[in-house]
Amino acid sequence: MEPFSDQFMEFHPIHGTNVRLDHSGTQATRVESFANGVCFSKHPLKPGEIFLIEIEDKELGWCGHLRVGLTARDPRGLEAVPEYSIPDLTDLGDSWVFAITRNHNKIIEDAGAEGQEGGDGGLHEGHRLGRGEVEDGAGGGDGGGDDNNKPKTFFTDTHLYIESVRIPRDKLVGRSRPGRYSHILDDLYKTNALPPTARRSRIGVLYVPKGPDLADMHIVINGEDMGASAKGIPAVQPLYAVVDVFAATKCVRIVQVEYGFSSLQTLCRKAIQKHIVHRMAIDWLELPEALKHYCKYE
Repeated sequence: MEPFSDQFMEFHPIHGTNVRLDHSGTQATRVESFANGVCFSKHPLKPGEIFLIEIEDKELGWCGHLRVGLTARDPRGLEAVPEYSIPDLTDLGDSWVFAITRNHNKIIEDAGAEGQEGGDGGLHEGHRLGRGEVEDGAGGGDGGGDDNNKPKTFFTDTHLYIESVRIPRDKLVGRSRPGRYSHILDDLYKTNALPPTARRSRIGVLYVPKGPDLADMHIVINGEDMGASAKGIPAVQPLYAVVDVFAATKCVRIVQVEYGFSSLQTLCRKAIQKHIVHRMAIDWLELPEALKHYCKYE
């Protein structure tokens, strides 16, 4: 299943009191403090449609990072946007939010996973497998041994497959800012070797249908599926994406994902990049400056 998205992704005009959106509605910046940074997608997501954001800026001195998830609550129906997505929004019910950390975002499904559900507010029939809130600790969640199980097509597949969902991989992986070591940093993003909370990391949330009127929520970090972070979510109501620009995460922007046929610009970029060592080598080609810029930065 490949969703055909005909809508331009934007943030909802209703958001936390410390959030400022840019004129396009695609960039959210927390302008003060560390909380009141909860944002929502402007429209409900379709099944298999990913809401993808890139971390634009960080702020030192705070403990904690970006939080993402889904909610069945229409932002227009909230009396006030909660100060925190966890636990304030989840305690309202019908919301499932995952805290992205420097480590241990991968969901390991085992017999002990059910124990993580206890004491979690606002799950309403959804079974949570993890929240990614523990930075360090015994058990290691996604230890090094798990890397050996990654499919060998991870670096070459044009699409990410999550059960029946098929997502173009082209925009899912973060890119470094242009510089002397861009080629090295780009490879680190591709292999997911950098912390997911690093600048330019790309993080997405989507839901995958599972039987009648139910779905699983998945988090994708730099092109890698972290597993089902919440299971059995009721999908009869519209589900909005939740992005909490929290603590050390200062600013995020939405990355538009193309489904179906790629645009002519995208096809040109892909054709050019097949024949160069690294995207910054485009500077040496005799191409229009606008096309060079698109190939390097988009």
